[in-house]
Amino acid sequence: MIEIPFHKYQGTGNDFVMVDNRSQLIDRNDKQYARKLCDRKFGIGSDGLILIENHKGYDFEMIFFNPDGSQSMCGNGSRCAVVFAQALGIIENHTTFLSTDGVHTATINNNIVSLSMKDVPPEKTQAFPEHFIIDTGSPHYVVFTSNLNQKAVKEEGAFIRYSEEHKEKGINVNFVEKLGKHQIAVRTYERGVEDETLSCGTGVTACAIAHVLHGGISPVQISTQGGDLTVKFDLENGTARNVFLEGPAKKVFSGQINL
Repeated sequence: MIEIPFHKYQGTGNDFVMVDNRSQLIDRNDKQYARKLCDRKFGIGSDGLILIENHKGYDFEMIFFNPDGSQSMCGNGSRCAVVFAQALGIIENHTTFLSTDGVHTATINNNIVSLSMKDVPPEKTQAFPEHFIIDTGSPHYVVFTSNLNQKAVKEEGAFIRYSEEHKEKGINVNFVEKLGKHQIAVRTYERGVEDETLSCGTGVTACAIAHVLHGGISPVQISTQGGDLTVKFDLENGTARNVFLEGPAKKVFSGQINL
């Protein structure tokens, strides 16, 4: 049994267990840690586990796990990792760090984090008559809808996520309601969590790109169940470039747990 100091952070309601793993307290290859720590009944409870480690050439490396132990890029988790790294004294107001999908940069000002996201070329965007599939570091199914507040997100999201086409690799499912040229509302079912989350960073990024492809204009203000985010980018020949995800990230509490 080991005693693990942890910190809980949230970005627009997307919550994460953060561990300073620069001393290799946790084996990053053991997915059981994520399953145990993220469990809302028998662990701390969160939408993911984030380890902060040293990496030569970068300020830090962020290792992200979904509650089921799978790994992917996490936009809101990355924003929380930046605030956590600042609290640890690793960075000041700017950082270059390594994440699951490669290198990212970020700036932080009064807990508002502006995070660079990967370019999204046409080959990572599929347009269908009723929906989009866009990979922003994680794969996202984006469908426009009305009466978003009445949407049965968990049920309808799970139906798509576990459909014959997507059940093997899994996909995140986003329901989007247009509120204006620069504004949308989003609710997301996340794979790995297998439930609706209050916010999803890679999800709102995919939704913002779909919105612009559907006639909207960047920057896009996104309203989620957990708060507001902004996504801005340049659309050049079908490629979303200079993509930035902006929003708040805050510490909730700290503690220790024995595993």
